[in-house]
Amino acid sequence: MSGFIFGVDLDGVCADYTVGFREFVAAERGVDLESLPLERSWDFREWDLDADQFAAMHHKAVTEARMFRELPAIEGAADALWRLSDAGVWIRIITHRLYVNWSHEAAVVDTVAWLDEAQIPYRDICFLGAKPQVEAHVYIDDAEHNVSALRKAGNDVIVFDQPYNRGLKGPRAENWDQVEEIVLELASQHGWLQPQLPGMDSGADRLTRNKKLG
Repeated sequence: MSGFIFGVDLDGVCADYTVGFREFVAAERGVDLESLPLERSWDFREWDLDADQFAAMHHKAVTEARMFRELPAIEGAADALWRLSDAGVWIRIITHRLYVNWSHEAAVVDTVAWLDEAQIPYRDICFLGAKPQVEAHVYIDDAEHNVSALRKAGNDVIVFDQPYNRGLKGPRAENWDQVEEIVLELASQHGWLQPQLPGMDSGADRLTRNKKLG
């Protein structure tokens, strides 16, 4: 495969897992949302969830509430990824959403549906936890263990800023405009950029607009 490949994580990068899971946990426990702070650690200790409780809550959220189809998109992700795709960047979605057994069908189906609804462009998608096994020229991730493993394997990784990863060294992006800037610079260094193809609409809603015209 030729071209510049950008490995893109979903939860905490494109999809706001914290906001979506917070709403589910609050409803499940019958507590006020404000009792579950958005500024949380990776292990959800501020929400009084241990590992087993998290796994059970996550499984129920995915299989019963179909959370992966309802997560809010992080602002700017779709537009930035479309611009990168137009510039010749190959978007590869890489996610560890097959985290809990007996929820794989819901996770896969709802992930693909969410990507369409959120208008996130991608060329291929990988469901796996060991991200260094996936070939990409640069990655973006929010999880400290993923960033560390990818960098240990010699990969370039952008840290998407979240409260639980502030101890990681940069490059760091606080929003998708910054992500786009970093990726374009890296792609330019490799000589793998192209102008937008003639006749192609711009904007993340292009597919919806073209469907309406059709």
